[in-house]
Amino acid sequence: MAAPSACHSSNAEELRKATTFHPSLWGDFFLTYQPPTAPHQAYMKERAEVLREDVRNMVKGSTELPETLNLIVTLQRLGLDYYYENEIDKLLHDVYNSDYNEKDLNLVSLRFYLLRKNNYDVSSDVFLNFKTKEGNFTDADTRSLLSFYNAAYLRKHGEKILDEAISFTRRCFQYNIEHSESPLAKDVSSSLHTPLFRRVGILEARNYIPTYEKEATRNEAILEFAKLNFNLQQLVFCEELKHCTLWWKEFLAKSKMTFVRDRIVEVYFWMNGTCYDPPYSHSRIILTKITSLVTILDDMFDTYGTTEECMKFAEAINRWSESAVPLLPEYMKGFYLFLLETFYSFEDELGPEKSYRVLYLKEAMKRLVQQYSKEVEWRDEDYVPETMSEHLQVSMESIGSVALACAAYVGMDDVITKETLEWVLSYPQFLTSFGTFVRLSNDLASTKREQTADHSASTVHCYMKEHGTTMDDACEKIKELIEDSWKDMLEQCLALTELPKVVPRTVFDFSRTTDNMYKNNRDGFTSSQALKEMIELLYVDPIPE
Repeated sequence: MAAPSACHSSNAEELRKATTFHPSLWGDFFLTYQPPTAPHQAYMKERAEVLREDVRNMVKGSTELPETLNLIVTLQRLGLDYYYENEIDKLLHDVYNSDYNEKDLNLVSLRFYLLRKNNYDVSSDVFLNFKTKEGNFTDADTRSLLSFYNAAYLRKHGEKILDEAISFTRRCFQYNIEHSESPLAKDVSSSLHTPLFRRVGILEARNYIPTYEKEATRNEAILEFAKLNFNLQQLVFCEELKHCTLWWKEFLAKSKMTFVRDRIVEVYFWMNGTCYDPPYSHSRIILTKITSLVTILDDMFDTYGTTEECMKFAEAINRWSESAVPLLPEYMKGFYLFLLETFYSFEDELGPEKSYRVLYLKEAMKRLVQQYSKEVEWRDEDYVPETMSEHLQVSMESIGSVALACAAYVGMDDVITKETLEWVLSYPQFLTSFGTFVRLSNDLASTKREQTADHSASTVHCYMKEHGTTMDDACEKIKELIEDSWKDMLEQCLALTELPKVVPRTVFDFSRTTDNMYKNNRDGFTSSQALKEMIELLYVDPIPE
């Protein structure tokens, strides 16, 4: 490995002292904040339990196919489907095996959307019925087109008809938005921004509840339960945010690091989108802490550490022992010790039966730091990989996706086994496709911001070098490759029949919240003003009853 550049070594201390990120937008707000619904929590829980069983009876009693499909989609959008997983699984099994009207575009689209989303490998040929002899799609009402559009985003490679469906429906919508006052206009606009399959579940629930309330076909019991459920979750989320904020303050006090991004609330928001269902409190907290630590590691290796410092830290991580502290420069010691303490706390929180899981998380962190070290070599040698494929062999791991997936599973219930965690650390194709998606999304948002700093080359730079294109052309190609990553994950998910359903579902939820974080090429984590309104909706403002 080449010696560190003189420029990087001489500037390292100045970079560490400089404040390069805007300060926290939230400070200590969540240390004391309680939503105004807090005094009514006991009543809300009692009422929600009654309504939950009322809705369960509706789900069990659903027999007509159109009503069944609409009910399942509604429960998913309202964030209530978790409570009826077994009942919905049975309904979908019946849907898969039942006859249906193959000429009804809305019904065919809803059926395809729900079955493929739930890992049924249904054929996209069902949409051939809606093409004319000339090869065009037949006209349809806005609701049917909207269902068709959302279904098409569950496409695999080579499904030309779904690619064509997206282009066709987008053209229709763009015309309709300009020339129509359809009551579905808001839903169409939301779908054009983010197709239904790619929306963050907890955000979709918060946004859809007020919309559902205005629908003439709404069910009052479902509506009331959705409101209560969200407000009860909000109270839990605020308690978790308080815990994470206290942990972060302890870190800042012990580490004395001045260059870190103060984003604990934004990190929690990001990770909450991955594991928002009620039983995953441990996962949300562990993920928030791991992501915060990984962010510091990334900045340290990427920008603030000299090569010598980074290699010493890599050695210390590999040893994973307090005896490695003397290896480290002074500014890294507090961080390293705090990292070890945090992992000890995970073992305590999980208890004797599940503490073994933390060993897998340690191994994932060690592997992550190895990839950071490789990128430091690239940086110091001014090396740009010859191909994007070569870059991704390292960078799809260095983005931290496998370590974070592991962290999510570590905090889950008994459905996660040693076999599941061993599968994670085998770096299977499904997780590497996920890592590619996150890496490309991150690089698309950050490359232009980082290109003047002392950073290793991104996938965008590699594509430019490999194909001799401009940065703008490379970015357009990266967008296509991001779409390919969604297709890859969907195809590979269909083969994961032996894993608990929560395993691939968590990866897709990760992908959705990552898509939201980097929407429209913004880096919502670094420039977190873009997230402020969404954070207020989830954690500050309850839904009026």
